Amino acid sequence: MKKLFLLLALFSWCYSYAQTTVWQEIREKMNNREEAINEDDQTDSTLESDNGLVAPEAWDTNFNNLLNSWYVTNYTSKLNQAGYQEDVPISDSVYMDRLSRLPNIIELPYNQTVRTCIEFYVERRRSLVEYMLGLEAFYFPMIEETLDKYGLPLELKYLIIVESAMNPVALSRAGASGLWQFVISTGKNYGLEINSLVDERRDPILSTDAACRHLKDLYETYDDWNLAIAAYNCGGGNVNKAIRRAGGKKDYWEIYPYLPKETRSYVPFFIAANYIMNYYAFHQLYPVQTSLPLSTDTVMVTQMIHFDQIADILQIDKDLIRALNPQYKRDIIPGNFRPQILKLPAIQAYAFVEKENEIAAYRADELLTNRTYVEGSKAVNRSERIIHKVRNGESVLTIANRYGVSAQSVRKWNNLRSNKVLVGKNLIVYIDNGGYSTSSNTSSTRSTQSYSQSALSSSAESQQENAASDRSTYSSADAVHYKVQPGDSFYTIAKKYPGYTSMDLMKLNNLTNSGLKAGQYILVPKI
Repeated sequence: MKKLFLLLALFSWCYSYAQTTVWQEIREKMNNREEAINEDDQTDSTLESDNGLVAPEAWDTNFNNLLNSWYVTNYTSKLNQAGYQEDVPISDSVYMDRLSRLPNIIELPYNQTVRTCIEFYVERRRSLVEYMLGLEAFYFPMIEETLDKYGLPLELKYLIIVESAMNPVALSRAGASGLWQFVISTGKNYGLEINSLVDERRDPILSTDAACRHLKDLYETYDDWNLAIAAYNCGGGNVNKAIRRAGGKKDYWEIYPYLPKETRSYVPFFIAANYIMNYYAFHQLYPVQTSLPLSTDTVMVTQMIHFDQIADILQIDKDLIRALNPQYKRDIIPGNFRPQILKLPAIQAYAFVEKENEIAAYRADELLTNRTYVEGSKAVNRSERIIHKVRNGESVLTIANRYGVSAQSVRKWNNLRSNKVLVGKNLIVYIDNGGYSTSSNTSSTRSTQSYSQSALSSSAESQQENAASDRSTYSSADAVHYKVQPGDSFYTIAKKYPGYTSMDLMKLNNLTNSGLKAGQYILVPKI
């Protein structure tokens, strides 16, 4: 009996051991299979057909905003060209020959992927190309000058086409901002100031300088411009991983299948941008006409100044100031904290130097209420608590990038466990306000919307939200209807009504300049 018990115990142990071992092997095989499946999924997704190329985000979200923006509405016009017709088919040999003739340092190879990208510009984004052609005279000379300063190929200027569609206030879903689409961490690494009043990622001059230094660092790392451009898009870590998976090969087209999906599109779209910006006339594409002031000058501002002060004293449209200075997110130049750059048309720049003190004193108590002044090099009470209402498509990351704070801080302030947040939820955000805070009778929600509104990114949704929050205290009882004429802005209309400013008229009509269209009727004071 005792032997039988021992035999049963031994059998039970062996069975248990075998079962455990089998399950361990099964679990190990399942884990290995899962890893293999994940690896295969990544490989399969990277090897998808060229027809699955990912178009740059800026071409959709930011182009729609660009078309509704103030300076496109007021400073560009689309000409009806005689003989305008759709593109005609072009052979591969013609594309190859044209690319080979461009005086570039960076290799611009041609293949079917590049052809797909060229046709995307020519067929599906014709209007986008025409608007960018019209804006190149405003941005490219400055960019070329900076590229030349750092000894970089001038064709790198076309990266801003792929990055931002030449919109200086473009903001991606990941929180990248500006012509060169810097995220906060990279922007700060290259010396750009980013807080709730100033975002130098949106400054065309300063961000271009930072981008040139970044590109130069990447080229010194890879000694290959296509790899450097790819790393600019997805980061050096992803490029290094692709190189390892390609067996150590360091040619872009060799590592192409192992790059992130967006980066596989990035370099081909860059090559296509070089092509289309030089050969657009062969595709019946016509640049829009722009009257933005090409003769501008910069001055240093050493006081806290509001755009309204400059607009009223120098008799210049405030939205033009916004267009030339997109880095100031709340129409405030915090020159009291440290000297800041202001770009103006050349004539007004000279006038600003002569009248800076007068400008700083004009309506200061009204426009810059509850100011905190800098004592020595230290400013006090620079923190402001605001409420941000989450909009569609926003996450903690994009909200944090918008206000110049960390996502970790936003999660901490609102007891959030992840970066996902429901649309319509109110989030608390503490911002560095540069010594400026809104007046006590202005709601924090209105402050947030005023801050986030930009001269070049005012979609219909944001206009409606701003209109709802900016209900005017002016009565319409004593107003009459005025038909908007071509070339009118709220500033030019306000000049006809002494005692009223452009801001008064915008409040009265719940509109911004970007919402003002020739032929519509607005309310104006009775004379």
